[in-house]
Amino acid sequence: MFVKPNEPIGVGRGINPGRVAWVHSPGVANWDGRTGLWVEDRWNRQDKADAMIREALVQLTGEKTTAKAWKALFRHFNKTHNRGSRNYRHGEKIAVKLNMNNAITHHDTIELNSSPFVTLALVRSMVKDGGVRQQDIILCEPSRAITDSIYNKVHREFPNVIFIDNIGGDGRQKCEYYADQINYSTDNGKMARGLAKCIVDADYLINSALLKTHSGPGVTLTSKNWYGATDINLLWRQNAHNNISPDKRHGKPGYKTFVDFIAHKNLGQKTLLFLIDGTYGSRDVNGAPAPKWQKEPFNGDWACSIIVSQDELACDAVGMDILIGEWPEFGSLNYCDEYLREAASIPNTPSGTVYKQDGVPLAFPLGLMEHWNNPKERKYTKIDLKYKRL
Repeated sequence: MFVKPNEPIGVGRGINPGRVAWVHSPGVANWDGRTGLWVEDRWNRQDKADAMIREALVQLTGEKTTAKAWKALFRHFNKTHNRGSRNYRHGEKIAVKLNMNNAITHHDTIELNSSPFVTLALVRSMVKDGGVRQQDIILCEPSRAITDSIYNKVHREFPNVIFIDNIGGDGRQKCEYYADQINYSTDNGKMARGLAKCIVDADYLINSALLKTHSGPGVTLTSKNWYGATDINLLWRQNAHNNISPDKRHGKPGYKTFVDFIAHKNLGQKTLLFLIDGTYGSRDVNGAPAPKWQKEPFNGDWACSIIVSQDELACDAVGMDILIGEWPEFGSLNYCDEYLREAASIPNTPSGTVYKQDGVPLAFPLGLMEHWNNPKERKYTKIDLKYKRL
């Protein structure tokens, strides 16, 4: 890693700056790894997923109820976006960016994508606790397909929720894009510049990512999830991946695309809540979730975890520490924290890159980055980690 344990960089964001809530609920995910598909009802506990979302929001905000937690999130967001300290209003759109990276049709697949159970739990809480109208919620995956397990489960209970994906049909709207929405801070080659209209037009975003490693950037957490909001091709081999991966051999600092995503007014800066779905979690970017997690606190079970924050850097830092703690030998993790170091070091980045938005150099860190002391004690000095086992 670039950053040593307990050497925090940057400034925390959120109601409780730099707070990350990690809710661990053994039994929420029970797939045997062999029979059928992991998305089937028999392998998952919806009641536990519901409880995890509610508890995570309470832990994050410090409020006593989930209803008050949603109100606090909206009020803080609107206050910090010059809209006044006010709640969500009917008619305002909330887009939830899912991670369906391994889905190119609507058919369910054994590969690990966003959990139908976590997605339904999130929608249930938004509607029942947050007072959000169904028709103001957009579940979207601009670059891939939203599979039937998610669509059917949510649509059955909330028929007015809007679904938008890359291919459209079967109740989903086909995604449209605005061209040239991203001006990268350096010449970033053929990287996609367009953004999904449902993302740009939304009043609030929720980034619902996955707890997985990745052969390129090392991890795929909330910041990597933004790549799927751009106008990339459904077939991944046809897309550019400029400046996404670190220099894994020499650790030479460089510009990182993810920092521009985090800083963008219609991506990281428009996000109400960052969520990492680790109900299964996986060591590999492709294929079925595998293997089960052996170390504490998992002890041979699936990760059975949800991680939430208002600070994207802190959220990814905790997710990253969990992955590194479980699979320290995984070679792709080398220097995977570079994008977090860059984002937390603004305006004095190790690479010397001047990150800009709308041509204006950024003057402040984009959040708080820190690694915990070790995988057993899991202690931070600045990141405010709230671990709760249900």
